[in-house]
Amino acid sequence: MAIETKHMGNKKLKVIVTVLVLVILAGIAGLVTVLSDSLGVKVNGEVTVEVKKDWGPSITTNYLKEQGIIKYPFAFRLQSTLGGYDDQYQPGTIRIHSGMSYKDILDALTTVNRDAVKVVIPEGYEARQIAEALSEAGLECAADFMDALDPSLYDYKFLNGIPERPVRLEGYLYPATYEIPKNYTAKEVVDLMLKAFDSTFTEDYYKRAEEMGRSVDEIITMASVVERETGSAGERGKVAGVFYNRLKAGMKLQSCATVQYVIGDRKPILSIADTKIDSPYNTYLHAGLPVGPISNPGVDSIVAALYPEDTDAYYFCLGTNGETIFSTNFEDHVKAMESNDLIMNVDTSAVENEDSKK
Repeated sequence: MAIETKHMGNKKLKVIVTVLVLVILAGIAGLVTVLSDSLGVKVNGEVTVEVKKDWGPSITTNYLKEQGIIKYPFAFRLQSTLGGYDDQYQPGTIRIHSGMSYKDILDALTTVNRDAVKVVIPEGYEARQIAEALSEAGLECAADFMDALDPSLYDYKFLNGIPERPVRLEGYLYPATYEIPKNYTAKEVVDLMLKAFDSTFTEDYYKRAEEMGRSVDEIITMASVVERETGSAGERGKVAGVFYNRLKAGMKLQSCATVQYVIGDRKPILSIADTKIDSPYNTYLHAGLPVGPISNPGVDSIVAALYPEDTDAYYFCLGTNGETIFSTNFEDHVKAMESNDLIMNVDTSAVENEDSKK
């Protein structure tokens, strides 16, 4: 009887051990399956998923399961929670392909501006060139960009009192590298650039402009001319000093860059006819600053306009070696231009400038 009981006990033990082994094996098999999916999902080609603004982790996880992208939503949610992703989900489009892990998908879901396009706006670009850059980047808002350059649409201190002119926000579209979401409107893109300007033009700059007796618009107009007149950061302060000297002496600025803005072509050498085009931007024809900025300057040119170099020069031209030649009188300026084959730019208005300086 004792032997029979012992035999039955051994049999039960074997059954229990067998069941436990099967459970463990099943668990291992299930874990391997879950790990296999979490380390590399399998989809046909590339799947585009549009995540809505108010979805969050739960709805997004269920959607990914319904679309056959992930097989184990519990494992996905667990990884999302333990990985600190739950509060980071971003709306927009993500693209999923075979081999992406759950972590890869979570990284994509929580990337800010993942639908953004990188657009580089160089210093000295005009508004029309910015519109072209947006178009080349494939942004649909480019078509409406110029129409969005209306100061009344935005609320910034520096926009107060901007006068009427063809492109009123020219000068304030701060040059930088932008990550622009594809669904942004033209107004949102302009606001992005105005915010960048706002953060660059500090309170100290406002105070300095006031000390100079200049409006912010006058400072940015001067900075835009300086930006276009020289590509050398080290020369901008002196170029600004030359232009302020001319203004103080009652001379015309005679900036080639202002005429280039009028004709829409950055000709290296202007003709006499070019300098006689009637436009409020043409500083060969009209005294003082142009009616507004002729480009969108960077911070170096803005600083140069605010803190010009003290110089006794009234003229400058670009030498054949790429260096700017500064002159204190008209005769030396003519000689510098002749030696660099720039004499085409000289006309009687230059002599009038020299007379007004005297």
